[in-house]
Amino acid sequence: MKFTYLSAALLLASPLLYAQPLDLNLTKTMPAIEKFYLDLHQSPELSYHEEETGKKIASQLSKLGFDVTDNVGGFGVVGIYKNGNGPTIMIRTDTDGLPIVEQTGKAYASKVKVIDEHGANVGVMHGCGHDIHMSSFIGTAEQLIAHKNKWQGTLMMVAQPAEEVGGGAKAMLNEGLFSKYAKPDHVIALHVSASVPAGKVSMKNEYTMASVDSVDIAIKGKGGHGAYPHTTVDPVVIAARTVLALQTITSRELSPLEPSVITVGSIHGGSKHNVISDEVKLQLTLRSYNPDVRTAQIAAIKRITAGIAQSAGLEEPLYPVVYVHEDESIPSTYNNPEQTNIVRSAIADAIGATNVLETKAVMAGEDFGLYGRTDENVPITLFWLGGVNQQQYAKAMKNNETLPSLHSSKFAPDYKVALPTGIKAMSNAAVALFNN
Repeated sequence: MKFTYLSAALLLASPLLYAQPLDLNLTKTMPAIEKFYLDLHQSPELSYHEEETGKKIASQLSKLGFDVTDNVGGFGVVGIYKNGNGPTIMIRTDTDGLPIVEQTGKAYASKVKVIDEHGANVGVMHGCGHDIHMSSFIGTAEQLIAHKNKWQGTLMMVAQPAEEVGGGAKAMLNEGLFSKYAKPDHVIALHVSASVPAGKVSMKNEYTMASVDSVDIAIKGKGGHGAYPHTTVDPVVIAARTVLALQTITSRELSPLEPSVITVGSIHGGSKHNVISDEVKLQLTLRSYNPDVRTAQIAAIKRITAGIAQSAGLEEPLYPVVYVHEDESIPSTYNNPEQTNIVRSAIADAIGATNVLETKAVMAGEDFGLYGRTDENVPITLFWLGGVNQQQYAKAMKNNETLPSLHSSKFAPDYKVALPTGIKAMSNAAVALFNN
């Protein structure tokens, strides 16, 4: 992937071709958008099951005059609106909820429960703010159509399923998103933030979110009676050695200037006090920004696990099996600097420069990064939309309290402030890119 580095100062000094921000009077449109948000919040659907959500998005886009295709990459939706000659701007939202029982105490809290793929009865909640994303998405489409005299080109609205499991962007791209429908010149998205006050946005150039890999390791052994450990090769001991050894990948094998996380999130083995088992299973999550670091992490895991098994006296057929869930792997999200500077400037003009913050990269992941990793090499930008009630934020900062995070059962965005901010920010960002 090729990256273009341009001077931020030069870009910020360059005037955008659109003279001033869109004059958006949202007073009449916000009640319908808020109603749409509350409906989405109360009817979340898990990844790969977003059928009704997709229908709602498709219906809204159709009413606005988009050429709509549904069931793309699962229950994804693509809306195309052609407005003369010009660039193609893609705006993306994600649509899936999470298996969380909501505990916000809000009158509009989700009460949805479903049976998941494991047969468990689980609650479902938009605990990552995808309902905010979808509502801002429709509000933005509405404003861009209402102000289509301010831009020319093709507006491509993409509602993507299965973000939470890293499968939706892959599926839509594999079905020809950039070939069957339109090849975008710019791709933009927003993500609600659980650490930024509502009414503000934050962003950064270059890497902003991490690559994510899920890795399973099956550690083999030779089981037996706990009273006779000398007759066995204990996989629990091998697993313990492995967990500690894996930490040296980040601390001793990779440059300290390259962010890397290797977390063992699950370890399971054995069945009884006095039985040495034949196998222990580990589950890991890997995070990084640089693709070369990801490659090095995986290679080192395979080498270290094999080496520890050999040192324990196991033959090669009993070396650990390292399985990387490639279908769930997502790359880091790289905000193209040139494009992101244009987006930043346009949003600052729309909501005020003091409301546009610089943020740091996070080790959370987002499959949005895939849209910038195709052969088309399309520049992408993701910015954060503040979601925290301003009074709640001020109180937490004053008292050094921890705010509910994304994926928390108690995360409740201040939608009455966040939604109009998101619509203004995204609408103006899109127009700036159309006219750049």
